[in-house]
Amino acid sequence: MAHHVALFVTCLTDQFYPQVGVAIAKILEHFGCHVTFPEAQTCCGQPFYNNGFHPESAELAKRMVAIFEPYEYIVTPSGSCCAMVREHFPHLLHDDHAYEHALRHVSSRTYEFVEFLDKVLKADLSHLKLPTPEKITYHYTCHLRGIGVKDEGVRLLKQMGNVDFAPLEKTDQCCGFGGTFATKYPAISGAIVEDKINCIRQTGAATTICNDAGCTMNISGMCHRHGVETRVRHIAELLAEALGIGISAW
Repeated sequence: MAHHVALFVTCLTDQFYPQVGVAIAKILEHFGCHVTFPEAQTCCGQPFYNNGFHPESAELAKRMVAIFEPYEYIVTPSGSCCAMVREHFPHLLHDDHAYEHALRHVSSRTYEFVEFLDKVLKADLSHLKLPTPEKITYHYTCHLRGIGVKDEGVRLLKQMGNVDFAPLEKTDQCCGFGGTFATKYPAISGAIVEDKINCIRQTGAATTICNDAGCTMNISGMCHRHGVETRVRHIAELLAEALGIGISAW
């Protein structure tokens, strides 16, 4: 029986990397899922939450819970938004018993994309290969570690043919984005991301996999400014390429 999955696309993916949302939907369909995009979805409230506006964030959490409750699973390309739902929604709404059942369902059924491939679909990518050999490195985003996702993305990459994997030095180091941290402390953020792109440069990788849109914007921007020639992509874009799936439109 096919899993019924709702795509929680997130604000940054929707606005800046819509092809990632399309790729995830089509890949999940390839693996036999029935995918729905709830058009009423909005922000999960993370920017409000991170800046101390918890009552405002709670209103967006209620909205999201109500919209996504009907679905068996919720899958998102973003580790940070997934962490918001799983870790912070229960704290925001713990006194609102009207949302108790729906909250429990949504928070327990929200998965980051790679996590869903690995833990729910048990995906085997060993039959896939990229069109041409490619040297690839991988940025471990902080929020993925926060929800318990560790080397699953790297293991999936290594299953595919034509992937020449180059480990990134300082894998546990933040890229410096940190949501509003990058705007509140730009000098510190800039120093951290400059160190990150120097590590990327040392790998010589043509592609850097990064599975959080905020981190992708931060890293790709600094790579561009410093002449580091690597494409910063979501793993879903790479999988779509290996599957021969077009992602310019859904």
